[in-house]
Order: sequence, then C-alpha cells, then structure tokens
Amino acid sequence: MSSDRLGQRVAKGVAWSFSEKLLTMVIQMVVSIIVARQLSPDDFGVMAIMTFFTSVALTIVDSGFSQTLIRKSEASDEEYSSVFGFNVITSLLLYLLLLLLAEPLARFYGNPVIADISPILLLVLPINALCVVQTVMFTREFRFALLSKVVFVASLISGVVAVVMALLGFGIWSLVAQRLLAMGVKAAAFWVIRRWRFTPYISVRSLAEMAPFSLRLLATDLISSIYNNVAQLFIGKMHSTGALGYYSQAQKLKDLPVTSTVQAVQGVTYPALSALADDSAKLTEGYSRIMALCSYLIFPVMLGLVAIAPDMFALLLGDKWMPTVPYFEILALSGMVYPLSVVSYNILKVKSDGRVILRLEILKRLLMTLVLLYTIPQGVESIAWGMTAMAAIDFCINTLFALRYLDMGVVRLLRLLLPQLSLAAVMFGVLYLLNPYFADFTLGVRLLIDVAIGVVFYAVGSAVLRLRAFNDLWSLLYSMVVKSE
Repeated sequence: MSSDRLGQRVAKGVAWSFSEKLLTMVIQMVVSIIVARQLSPDDFGVMAIMTFFTSVALTIVDSGFSQTLIRKSEASDEEYSSVFGFNVITSLLLYLLLLLLAEPLARFYGNPVIADISPILLLVLPINALCVVQTVMFTREFRFALLSKVVFVASLISGVVAVVMALLGFGIWSLVAQRLLAMGVKAAAFWVIRRWRFTPYISVRSLAEMAPFSLRLLATDLISSIYNNVAQLFIGKMHSTGALGYYSQAQKLKDLPVTSTVQAVQGVTYPALSALADDSAKLTEGYSRIMALCSYLIFPVMLGLVAIAPDMFALLLGDKWMPTVPYFEILALSGMVYPLSVVSYNILKVKSDGRVILRLEILKRLLMTLVLLYTIPQGVESIAWGMTAMAAIDFCINTLFALRYLDMGVVRLLRLLLPQLSLAAVMFGVLYLLNPYFADFTLGVRLLIDVAIGVVFYAVGSAVLRLRAFNDLWSLLYSMVVKSE
C-alpha cells in the first residue's frame, strides 16, 4: 500500500472513529446523568468493584493475541481460529472462577448485591470472547467506519435500556443491563456482518509462535489493568461503597472524553504505525501529527471541564453528587496526559519486541505502589492526586523511551505540545476570571456562556497562532465527508 493511500485511510479512519466516539460519549453522558439521578452512590460503588475484576479478566481473555495479529503482515485462518478458541475457553474458565469468588467477595465488602449480580454481569467475558477476532479482522482491513457504526448502535441500544430500567426502579440492574447489552449487540452485529467460519481446532504451534510478544503484552496490560483500578478496591473497603461511588463517578465522567479520544486515535493509528514501522522518517512524522492532534483536542476539553465542574455537576446531577466535584477536578488533570501516553505506548508496541514494555511497566507499577501506600490512608482526595501524579509519570516514561525509536528529541516534542497547552491554559484563565461576572445568571445560562467563550477563544487562538493541529483536524473532517474510499 502506498504511503498516500495509507495516509488517506488513516485520516478517514480517525475521522470516522472520532465521530463515533463523540456521539457515543454524548449518549453515555446523557445516560449517566439520567441513571445517576435515579441510583445511589452505593450502586455505583458496587459496579466499580465489579469493574476491577471484569477488566482484569477481559485482559487475560485476550492475552495480547489480538494485538499480535494486528501487528503481523499476514494472518492465517489457522491463527484466527486458534486465537478465537483460546479466547472462548479462557473466558469460560474465568467466568466460573469469578462466579465461585462472588460470594466471598460479597462477604468481604459486606454487600450481598455483589453476589446477586455476578452471574449475569460476568457473562460479558464469554460474550466479549466471541467478537475479538472479528474486531481484529476489521481493524486490519481499516474498516473503521463499520466498527464505529456498530459500537454507536450498541451504545445507543444499551443506553436506552439502562435509562428505561432506571426510571422503572430496577436500580443497579440497569447498569448491569447496559454493560451486558453493549457487549452483546456488538458481538451479534459482528457475527451477522462477518459470517466467519472458524475451524474448531486450536493450533498450539500458531499460539506458541505468537506467544513471546503476546504474553509480554499480556503481562504489561494485566499489570496496568490491576493498578489502574486497584485504588477502587481499597476505597470500597477502607472507606465505604458510597465514597467509592463518588470517586468512580468522577473517574467515569472524566474518562468519557479521554477514552473517546484514546480509542478513536489508538484503534486507527496502531495498525497504521505498524505499517510504517520500517520507515523511521514516516513513523516520526506520523507520531508527531498524532501527538499534536491529541493534545490539541484533549487539553482544552479537560481544562474547560475543570473550569465549569461545579456548575456542571449542580445542573446535571444535582446536590446528591456534589461531593464528586473535587475528585473530578483533580482526575481531569490526569486526563490531559493519558491519551498522549497511549500514543507513545503504541510506538513501543510497534518497534520493540515487548521486553522493554514489560520492564517499563514493572518500573511504573513499583512507583505506583509507593504512591498508593502513601495516599490510601490519607483519604479519597489524596488518592485522586496520587493517580494524577502517576498519569504524569506514566506519560514521561513512555514518551522518553518511545523517542529512542524516533528521529526526534524531547525539545522538539515540547515545541510540538507547548502551543496547545499554553492556549488551553490561557483559555482556562479567561474562564476563571470571567466566571464571577456571571454569578447572577442561572446555572444553565452560565454553562452556555462558559462553553461558548471557551470554544470561540480556543478556535480564534488556533487560527491566529496557525496551529498545525487545527488544520489537521479540518483535514480529517474533510476526508470523512468528502473523500471517497
């Protein structure tokens, strides 16, 4: 594939994926607001505990094989079938194991609801295993428009069901249904669209060939999955499920724009960067443009959310959720660097054999252990600051080592990021200084004014400073709407 052709497909993929993530984020935000008004912080605390175990289990189910398949120049039917069989068998074993642990876990947290919802909620494991391979196939084929449409429809259906169930008084079961339906609709759609006939045979040889890189990714992702959610386990036990509910809601709302940006860019750029792995100059150029675009999008969003957080929570969620605001304001700062850290991590996945990734992950988690040991006894707000500090450390480590594989240094990267950061910081300062002048307006009017000022200021500043990312963003949108395949 020519570099121009690849660039066009990447541009369209990013544009489609980001559009889907933006629409999905809006749906999830609306659903979260309606459901949060009906449910208690304890309900969200219980789901946060279960999310820890399902996230770890989903990482084990994949075991890094999907990323290895995407990375390969060619993938055979035997490899696809072997990975599919491995995923299904592993998911069923983990489902049974976690089901056995549900009752002891419920007693540990003094909350029997955990045991009640586990048999249904844990079905996300085998359901997810059914569609991992199809996701890999579509990704390798750059069919991101299709992936985006399926994920959007799954989010819409599951969100509507969750809202209806919450309004009818089903409580935490509305959250369970949302999680299960989102995965189920996606899996069903992939099987209808891609009538793939797998071979009911697992080739040990094929898995063994992929294992070295896959298992290193598994170890890395497993460590990351555990540490990214481990604080929730301690909050739920040492404080309360209510406190955990406030913290998890802050994290969830912070993650909506962050995850949307990460998934939109990472899902498209990993296979694209893999295709450029042997061309150092093009790989460096691709990395630079992705970092510039990510920072251009995420910096103003997260700082803007910090600026309007008190009014936003008061209007959308009500007084019941106001204790969430301080946690959200702190965690939002971590959201500024996480997408950039993921892009650098992709470079490590593309260029390294996996050993350096595992070593770096161990180093980062040793540092995080020290942070958690200090912050957990201090309280929930201290934990939030600790997680934000670790996000910054994670970004620095990933990026410094990624630059070793690229034709660029730290100074060039800073020159790339500082214009977006400076403009976003000035925008935040403007909102902070102007907010007192709107104190007499209603909450809704204040929010509209703040958003309008922020968007106009950032857009005009981008045009005046002639930021390259500003032009790239419009090019991506143009490629989605106008350019043909």
